[in-house]
Amino acid sequence: MNKSVYSLVLMDNVVSEVDKMAYEMGTSRSNLINQILAEYVRYTTPEMRMRAVFEEMERLMQGVDSFQIQPQPSDAMLTIRSALRYKYKPTIRYSVELYRSSRGRTVGALKVAFRTQSQPLIEMLTSFFALWTRLEGHYREQLRLPACESRIEEGKYIRAFAPAGSAEFTDQQLADAMSAYIRMFDGAIKNYFAAGGEQSAALPQMAKSYQTYLQATPLLL
Repeated sequence: MNKSVYSLVLMDNVVSEVDKMAYEMGTSRSNLINQILAEYVRYTTPEMRMRAVFEEMERLMQGVDSFQIQPQPSDAMLTIRSALRYKYKPTIRYSVELYRSSRGRTVGALKVAFRTQSQPLIEMLTSFFALWTRLEGHYREQLRLPACESRIEEGKYIRAFAPAGSAEFTDQQLADAMSAYIRMFDGAIKNYFAAGGEQSAALPQMAKSYQTYLQATPLLL
């Protein structure tokens, strides 16, 4: 959606209060004024839709053990932490970013990162991400779904969220789908570590979790 520059004559005291509110919300003066005006004329902005999706995700994740919702750095991002039972006591950080406008069918991305300096742990994580990419590719190919756009960096995994199919979807459906994927992914990586990184031991449970996700989730990403 395009944005343009407009000149407005406003009272200094009003601007001061807007700036104070914008600071507390972690946004800019222009964005806050845009949101206020959009709400007044009953127009749904991309920021309002993203906020609605994330609020629903927060509600869905609140009842999940080990998940901690982090303060949002912006309307376009939600961060969730999850503890991993391992000798280095690493923390998994799931960052979900939504785009203001969709890029084809891609509406956002998931970034999975760990705070660790342990090279053995980083190598173990990279092995998991590679295994996960192959597993997901296998099942998506069987279902004739488009290949996932993803990449692996050192100790990081980044995957696009692109709803399959051509039908439109609601904010609720998108929140449900992203929450379901993160829960399933979190369970898979914990199973992998519980198996000590042994792929032959972890793969059957990972595959079972992914199959359950495919069968139970109406909107696949």
